[in-house]
Amino acid sequence: MGDSQYSFSLTTFSPSGKLVQIEHALTAVGSGQTSLGIKEKKLPSILVDETSVQKIQILTPNIGVVYSGMGPDSRVLVRKSRKQAEQYTIYYTNLLHIFISYLQEAIPVTQLVRETAAVMQEFTQSGGVRPFGVSLLVAGYDDKGPQLYQVDPSGSDFSWKASAMGKNVSNAKTFLEKRYTDDMELEDAIHTAILTLKEGFEGQISGKNIEIGVIEADRTFRVLIAAQIEDYLQEVE
Repeated sequence: MGDSQYSFSLTTFSPSGKLVQIEHALTAVGSGQTSLGIKEKKLPSILVDETSVQKIQILTPNIGVVYSGMGPDSRVLVRKSRKQAEQYTIYYTNLLHIFISYLQEAIPVTQLVRETAAVMQEFTQSGGVRPFGVSLLVAGYDDKGPQLYQVDPSGSDFSWKASAMGKNVSNAKTFLEKRYTDDMELEDAIHTAILTLKEGFEGQISGKNIEIGVIEADRTFRVLIAAQIEDYLQEVE
């Protein structure tokens, strides 16, 4: 008995121990554009206004996310993650106000990742829904320092020093393994990410079709404007 007859079931394991719908979701992720925390933004048509396409999103002031896969699915997860972060801040800020005035408590990066992963996992075993066809790279800075996590449709989350997902993921990770060092400065990290994207980029790379998100020790996640990206592109020429 093969796996194909289980491919339409959302909650039934096949004889080989697979949830086939999750494999289909991962296929959707694999068809997405390459993501490294610097995100390729390949447009489906030259008629599309590039300013309307944004794949890097800010979840909290110190946490950002980028996706590969299905855009509408990512928007659902972004909305849920922002809500969870807001609820955490409201609850613990009010609790701490008993002792300290004017103090805001931000959700730890790890906790927000786990909450998001739990939502994705729930959608692999609930009736009437399907797994999310998207993987996320979540970058943030909190009391534990800079952190980078990848969350997959199964609800699995992994901590990385550098990672990639989407198209050409094998080549991208191989390139990162060769270039990444623990003492890498921000400028070098951005240059490496751009060079990694260029390895599998179709067409001319520019400040209009890639996005760069940066989080530093000031704990402020920011997305660079096109002019800043162009400056970095000129530096790696």
